[in-house]
Amino acid sequence: MKILIAIGVKRQKEAGAAGVVFNHAEQLQKLGHQVDTWFFDDLLPFPRWPARFQELEFAFAVSRRIRQSPAQYDVVNLHAPWGGVYGLSRKLWPSAAFPPYVFSMQGSEERYTRAMRFEQKKGRASNFAWKNRLWHRLYHQTMYDLAIKTADFGNVANREGWIFSELKYGHLPGRIWYIPNGTDPEFLQPRTFVDSDALRLLHVGTWLDRKGVFYLVESFAQLAPILPKVSLTVAGCSLSEEQIRAHFPAALRPRVYVLPFLNRAEMPNLYATHDIFVLPSLVEGMPLTLLEAMASAMPVVTTNTCGMADVIENGVNGILVPPADSLQLAAAIESLCMSMELRKTLGSAAQHTARRHTWAAVTRELEHVLRTAVEAKNAATQD
Repeated sequence: MKILIAIGVKRQKEAGAAGVVFNHAEQLQKLGHQVDTWFFDDLLPFPRWPARFQELEFAFAVSRRIRQSPAQYDVVNLHAPWGGVYGLSRKLWPSAAFPPYVFSMQGSEERYTRAMRFEQKKGRASNFAWKNRLWHRLYHQTMYDLAIKTADFGNVANREGWIFSELKYGHLPGRIWYIPNGTDPEFLQPRTFVDSDALRLLHVGTWLDRKGVFYLVESFAQLAPILPKVSLTVAGCSLSEEQIRAHFPAALRPRVYVLPFLNRAEMPNLYATHDIFVLPSLVEGMPLTLLEAMASAMPVVTTNTCGMADVIENGVNGILVPPADSLQLAAAIESLCMSMELRKTLGSAAQHTARRHTWAAVTRELEHVLRTAVEAKNAATQD
């Protein structure tokens, strides 16, 4: 098949959503398909629209480029919310020449809105006051609505978003699929579990409210007096060491290490040199960092929400705690710090789970959805 994958983020392998596209494209090519990828900076190296409308500008650019050469692709896989303009144009001006449209989506905007509304009521998430929520509903949510509703088929990286997309938008059963994200084989490395009180916690991700960073700070502050030799590394946060440490009490700052940016090649060693992975996110799709940590046999503490609960079974291959609960987060981390056997049991089981989530395996599921979309179009054309 001749496949297009388009997403409105920059062409950067270290970024989560872009990483998904790179890995799917690579595996589809290994399966014998011709794959093109369009990122934001490919189509809009010099955007003309104001920054707040550039998502829509990219969506128009994608639609325009596809419609100019419709025979170039057998199927287009457009990540939400950037496929809505193309999908709508096919509804308004239908033509058998245009390739079928399969949307991909990491998570649920409805879940994001709900989580951030709770945070804003606590005096956090200051960027989600009522004006921002109104703008989000009228603009961002509308783009997602169009992207999902106008697609022929779709796939979502967590079960909550998959089910919600089918029910809310009235898609027929079998049109939208749950396809989790994957991980690379280089993360599947052996681990030696040590009985030590100088353990190293690791959090990987952009420093954002929705990542649960306030609860990470609170839980570490609660643990610090109990576990005086435990340290925390914050990696891939895109902020300076000074900015991150400023969030922590002054006495704890020497125990907080910051790595603002890492290349993909550095990531396996990062996981290998830390002991416990902490991901207190309030909302996610299915985070690649979680799968990478599991593949590295790290015992994981994360929240019982969205994509995390799709791969973590509480007490079996990790620990799930309620989102936005620093007390339970701290208690879960403490339980792992106090027991090498628990770390070994959960870490080994996590790695076993991750072996089923390689990019080669999950991309074969995406290939099936793309091929089904092509076959459905061909059958409709022949009728």
